[in-house]
Amino acid sequence: MDFTFQADQLQALSKLLSCSDRDEEELDEEPCAGSFELNPGQIGPTNRSTPTAKEDFKPEKPSDPKRIWSEDDVPEGSEFEDIWDPRKQPEYEILFKQRVGTEDVFFGMSRKDSSTACCEDMVIKIKLPDCKSTDVSLDIKERFLALRSPDYKLGLHLPHPVDSKNGKARFNTDTQTLEVTLTMKREFDFINFA
Repeated sequence: MDFTFQADQLQALSKLLSCSDRDEEELDEEPCAGSFELNPGQIGPTNRSTPTAKEDFKPEKPSDPKRIWSEDDVPEGSEFEDIWDPRKQPEYEILFKQRVGTEDVFFGMSRKDSSTACCEDMVIKIKLPDCKSTDVSLDIKERFLALRSPDYKLGLHLPHPVDSKNGKARFNTDTQTLEVTLTMKREFDFINFA
């Protein structure tokens, strides 16, 4: 596309967008075309309804008056984040794993395909060179994995919610890799029906 403009077209556009030819009284009454005034009330989501009477407004009563915030206000895994920690972040890889049988592979009896939507497990491989399995501390939440060792630290936000109570961790001493297998929490749909 060609976006070349002639001089008269540019002048007309400039006149349209500028307010210099108006008097100051006109500017006080009406803003320029194409401009608007932004105030603090326009920032953020719009209010659905505002209480009109004192009866309509009911403040939330905290369960414990000494609590400043609830656990829902703090994002999961934020207690493990420390920007001043000098330990290195290890290399890691997230893989997805399916549970398939012969009926899936040879006959195609289930609706599973090779996409991650059909996977049941998440496998996280973390490389920890020069580290022993006894030095590793692992904490798993529904959407966060925290790993600590004397040389490494990893705070990983997981792409899918997992079952934090049931999982397996295996340390391979030959490759010095920690392999964590976690079952994902999936909604039942036409693919994940079992």
